[in-house]
Amino acid sequence: MEKNPVTLEAIVSLCKRRGFVFPGSEIYGGLAGIYDFGPRGVELLNNLKREWWKANVYDNENYFGLDSGMFKNPKVWEASGHTSGFSDPLAECRNCHARIRVDKELGKLGVIADEKMSEQEINALFDAHRDEIKCPECGKKDFTKARAFNLLVQSNLGDFTSEGAEPVYLPGEACQGIYLDYKNIVDTMQPKVPFGVAQIGKAFRNEISPRNFLFRTRELEQADTQYFVKPNENKEAFEQIKQNRWNWYLSMGVREENLRWHQHENLVFYASDAWDIEYNFPSLGFDELEGVHDRTDYDLTQHMKFSGVDLRYNDPETNEKYIPWILETSVGMGRMFLAVLADAYREDELGGETRVYLALHPKLAPVKVMVSPLLKNKPELVEKAREVYTSLKKVIPQIAWDDNGNIGKRYRRQDEIGTPFCITIDFDTLGENPDLLDTVTLRHRDTGEQERLSIAEATERIRSAIA
Repeated sequence: MEKNPVTLEAIVSLCKRRGFVFPGSEIYGGLAGIYDFGPRGVELLNNLKREWWKANVYDNENYFGLDSGMFKNPKVWEASGHTSGFSDPLAECRNCHARIRVDKELGKLGVIADEKMSEQEINALFDAHRDEIKCPECGKKDFTKARAFNLLVQSNLGDFTSEGAEPVYLPGEACQGIYLDYKNIVDTMQPKVPFGVAQIGKAFRNEISPRNFLFRTRELEQADTQYFVKPNENKEAFEQIKQNRWNWYLSMGVREENLRWHQHENLVFYASDAWDIEYNFPSLGFDELEGVHDRTDYDLTQHMKFSGVDLRYNDPETNEKYIPWILETSVGMGRMFLAVLADAYREDELGGETRVYLALHPKLAPVKVMVSPLLKNKPELVEKAREVYTSLKKVIPQIAWDDNGNIGKRYRRQDEIGTPFCITIDFDTLGENPDLLDTVTLRHRDTGEQERLSIAEATERIRSAIA
């Protein structure tokens, strides 16, 4: 497969220039691994969330939504293994004190250092390849030993002594809330196994070296589904979930040549199987976009053990009691955003000029249609265009008004943010040609083609494309 020709630099530039993504706290010099979604970015992000929720809750039978609180009893993270095992191997440059993730640097050399390895095993690999690893800041090859660095972000919530005796953590992953509310959902919704729970929630990770824009950040949103099945009845459902997730990306317009499957060779101790959907990210190549995991009964068993609460499911048909197995899908919304935006990025020539445009699926575009008078110094055109804009906005809220500059420049601006349609009000709309009274020019983003339609026809054409 060819490497994605789009560069990360081009995506970052477009995101800043067109109001998609800004560096967090930029006026103070920023903060590593933190980004803000701007006016157009938040619309694209919300559209992605909406389509994900529709596919995983509304279009599925026996799936339920959840929004659990971020702060949790500290024992949750002990039970889940995060306080002891949620760590990355860190080494520090002795010259400039920059920090590196040793496993990632080894991975660039084709050396696998997985999360099950001890510090001693990681350091043995590190020592064998020290002369091949340069500091990304100063270029030196003088590092400390690798040590495990826990990624949980600690808080002082409820700690009025400042002693830190019982630390509270921001969530290292969003899915734990689903396991904690599993019993509440069973008791209130009376679902029959198999059933699923979906959630989009915040997670925080004290990343050693956040980098590559939205690919690796310290604050992220995760979209998770947890599907509860009978023990040992996991294989068929797992394959169906994998196929569903693959098909969803295709339905959102992501090109299949930029996707591939990767099966984990070194499974964590509780997993029966684990696959990643990888995307061909700009400048990075193929890397994890979404994980699909067979977690067996580990999570509920651990929480039952640490909480003392019986989390067995009482099957109403067989009267069996058992801990369901869990099939998980998990994707970072930032990575999804980056993949969808990069996949839609295009450069071509139109009308003898080079242009940049985003070929976003109309459902995902932050703006669905731009309405514009042909000339802004003609009051009659502006009045009619405003009338059309106001009428359309009632049925298509994600709409823009633009009367700045000539019509060609307006089209280019809308192309660059992915607006699929533009409506132009001209003198024929006003009846200069009686046969064209109350018609408009509808322009299509991807081709630049234009067609003459009545206002009602144009409205219906847009509505059907974004439905």
